[in-house]
Amino acid sequence: MGTTTDTTPETTGGTAHGAVGRAYGDAGWEELVASALLGTERRRGSPEALLGAAAVQTVRRRAGLRPAEAGPRPGPAPHDPRPEPPEPARRRLAQLLAGRASTGGGSGRRGAAPDLTELLPQWLAAAGQYGYRAPSSLLPALLDVARARSDLRPQALVLAGARGLWLARLNPDWRFALRGGSGGAGELPDAKDAEGVERLWQEGLFAERVALLGLVRAHEAAAGPRLLATTWSTERAEDRLMFLDSLRVGLSAGDEPFLEGALGDRSRNVRATAAELLSALPTSALAGRMAERALACVGPEGVTPPAECDAGMLRDGVVKRPPAGRGERAWWLGQLVESAPLSCWRERFGGLGPAQIVALPVAEGWAEELHAAWCRAAVRQGDPAWSQALLGSASAPPAAGPATASLAERAKLLSILGEEERASWIAEFIRAHGLSEAFQLLGVCVVPWAGALGRAVVEALDSAREAGGYPWSFSGVMGLAERCLDPGEAGRLDALAAEPVEEGGAAAYWAEAFQRLVATLRLRAAMHAELTPPR
Repeated sequence: MGTTTDTTPETTGGTAHGAVGRAYGDAGWEELVASALLGTERRRGSPEALLGAAAVQTVRRRAGLRPAEAGPRPGPAPHDPRPEPPEPARRRLAQLLAGRASTGGGSGRRGAAPDLTELLPQWLAAAGQYGYRAPSSLLPALLDVARARSDLRPQALVLAGARGLWLARLNPDWRFALRGGSGGAGELPDAKDAEGVERLWQEGLFAERVALLGLVRAHEAAAGPRLLATTWSTERAEDRLMFLDSLRVGLSAGDEPFLEGALGDRSRNVRATAAELLSALPTSALAGRMAERALACVGPEGVTPPAECDAGMLRDGVVKRPPAGRGERAWWLGQLVESAPLSCWRERFGGLGPAQIVALPVAEGWAEELHAAWCRAAVRQGDPAWSQALLGSASAPPAAGPATASLAERAKLLSILGEEERASWIAEFIRAHGLSEAFQLLGVCVVPWAGALGRAVVEALDSAREAGGYPWSFSGVMGLAERCLDPGEAGRLDALAAEPVEEGGAAAYWAEAFQRLVATLRLRAAMHAELTPPR
């Protein structure tokens, strides 16, 4: 008789289930995992059999899963009375959130189309100025983008409003919105509603509490510190620091008693921030103490840095240990001078003004340390006269300036000046020194760049093109120009965006860069037109 063969699925070697039956039988999930980790050879099986067993076990686990009880249904999203943007603007927002390239305005050549991801911040800012809310259908995409780009979060959360915060409570991926600052806050109580204020302060999310603190301070300056004091001792160190940081807006003499108390906080960062805020109040007791110390070190007769960092200096926020490469006495001197009121120097130098004081020679190599400290003081105290004096002439070589050649410090000083004065200074700097050194300075200019500043940027780009260089040497400035130039400059750039007579070389790359710039400017103009509310 011939040999019979069992062809049932359970015993057929060519099927996964047959292999499972011979090699692993009814092995549990943990045993299958162990086999995968140890290797199928040690368990007398094959990889195919292991995978088959895992598949069967997976189906069994899924089929045997007991349904969980349904959770409570979330309440309805809160009402947002703000209007949605017009339909064209909603379509544009969807395009920007998706990051798709524009189909209009580009030449079709690689790199000539606008970068939509860089235009999203401008769309959000403009929509916020018009008082729009985010379209409900785009809220998830907006929160996803804000999660990926922290620079967009403040504006995105303002646009998302209370509905965005409602959604964020339902999705762990959007947890950032619950601690994202005032922009993520929902409806706030009236500042006069003591019971509502107290309840939200005790029970609200961090974003809501920050917004509430600002609301209360705007209604009554002294009420802010009083509210903070009710829970200060129980707040986490990072929250205390962020609450203190929020006091920068609307900082006034009424905040001084609370900040003086914070000088004794157990967190070093909180102590340092409290000292910085107090030094920004020229009439504060801390500013007076710092002035007394600084005036004892600096005067017409020269510079004598402090010999030690005593307990009083430590309590007032002076950091004792310097960073690597800095001497202790120079480090202490800089902290004293930057925390002293700038008004104290006029009398100390016999009635001289800021420009005259800065121009005085400083012996013994202390000029750089002293001027850098004055720069920090001018920024901290928001003093335009000292900022202008420390900047000097824009056309002068940076190294020959009255105080600092550092572009980072110059940018901070420029941020203190008025918009027109700032733009004029930077336009003069660009005409004198070109674009290579201007990138950091342009970042503090008010958008859009118009007038003399816009013309100076366009002329400098044209000069760079004529010099025969390649546009990627100016990619940073070109990117800023796409986002910041007045869209009205597009017409002046058409000639620069024309295709060169000869293909290839620097001329072709410049043409492509200018095509991208022109297309972006026109797209920005279209964006603002779409957002303009109908009459």
